[in-house]
Amino acid sequence: MAAVRLVILGRQGSGKSTQCARLVEAYGPVHISTGDMLRAVVAEGTELGLRASALMDAGNLVPDDVMIGIVAERLAKPDVVEHGFLLDGFPRTPVQAEALEEILSDTGADGVRAVNIDVPVDEVIERMLARGRVDDTEEAIRRRLDLYESSTAPLLAWFEEHGLLSVVVGLGTEDEVFDRLRTAIEGVSA
Repeated sequence: MAAVRLVILGRQGSGKSTQCARLVEAYGPVHISTGDMLRAVVAEGTELGLRASALMDAGNLVPDDVMIGIVAERLAKPDVVEHGFLLDGFPRTPVQAEALEEILSDTGADGVRAVNIDVPVDEVIERMLARGRVDDTEEAIRRRLDLYESSTAPLLAWFEEHGLLSVVVGLGTEDEVFDRLRTAIEGVSA
């Protein structure tokens, strides 16, 4: 099987982190989270890292052009070229998804697929409340989920319109969800 090049999507509380770890173990791609990527370029002191650091220090979001540049640099590194990737937190918009496709076409790599781990809102609220974190009040969770829904809906639509989206039911045991993910990744209808 070719190297996995995958964008992983899912609401908070969908089990995304658990499944990412299992996918890395099973297929060997490099797990790349936006937060880790930003911290790495800031620590490296690259030109993009310095720009990102200045923006974040001022309390601003990192704009598309800087984030896309950071992702392009990371995807060009030898570990990713050899083993593929599991992107977590990028892209967040259709513009970023188009840029990702362009980055990959420039490297001669096959395109990317997206998998959305779909867990109903009531279930993720229940899971998040069960974690018992102080900031996880039902109201705060609902606000975060509403923000996720409004920002992610156009991205899901973009991947679906381009025939690049698989939706995996995120209910059941970790093993059941993982089996559905493997089926989706390996190209058999889930």
